Amino acid sequence: MEFIIISGLSGAGKSKTASIMEDMGFYVVDNLPAALIPRFAQLCMASQGQYDRVALVTDIRGGQTFDGLFEALDALHQLGCAYKILFVEARDDAIIKRYKETRRAHPLAKNGRSLEETVKLERNALSPVRARAEYIIDTTALSTAKLRGEVLRLFGDGQVQRSMSISVISFGFKYGIPIEADLVFDVRFLPNPYYLTELRHQTGLDDGVYNFVFGYQQTKDFMAHLESMLNFLLPLYLEEGKTALVIGIGCTGGQHRSVAITRALADFIKQKGYNATENHRDMTRA
Repeated sequence: MEFIIISGLSGAGKSKTASIMEDMGFYVVDNLPAALIPRFAQLCMASQGQYDRVALVTDIRGGQTFDGLFEALDALHQLGCAYKILFVEARDDAIIKRYKETRRAHPLAKNGRSLEETVKLERNALSPVRARAEYIIDTTALSTAKLRGEVLRLFGDGQVQRSMSISVISFGFKYGIPIEADLVFDVRFLPNPYYLTELRHQTGLDDGVYNFVFGYQQTKDFMAHLESMLNFLLPLYLEEGKTALVIGIGCTGGQHRSVAITRALADFIKQKGYNATENHRDMTRA
């Protein structure tokens, strides 16, 4: 079981980090009291793999000292639960700027302390946790996309592609373009099997229609260009932090050409190691 403790400075990006890890398949719990961590770990260990990747967020909201956290970590060790600490931080000036922009109150803002004093107080309080951390991420100069890339590098298990789900949808232009589509490709220029009586009532999932569509050189050339474009685009979308991509493939009625191309394109994307699904929105329409 992979058991990660996320801690760090308020305003440094712990919530964003937790959200990224949740997208990666971690079961994330925010602000679990330290005393409950060992019991929670026992439940996860007994889940028979249902909770095999877990991330817990603990921070200054639980108190200004972390004796309870360290006691919980010692209990995890006794249980045989291997854990690692991820500490998220940023420079004081960056944190102060973020708080001023969001106008949120710092958890330790009281007794007339200035924001600068509060940030320094928290940094001192968290220093024992930082000293025990296996991973430290400084988010001062990191965009959300770059933070995502760093978390993927640390915990992506070598399968970065899996962090982005790709849906390839076939559709008919006469029924409208899918509103969720990020990329849309019009394949109405391809030869249309609708005009062959024996293929009219089949779909692009049937071998007859599929072989007809891919029996033309222009289809093969189009697929070569489309695959080349996606080979270029998909890693850049990943780098930018995109978690879901919808590709629409449209023909006139969404039954023949678009279905065949969608089938082939989804297979190509899967072969590249991405999570890809195909959906044929209008294939069964009359």
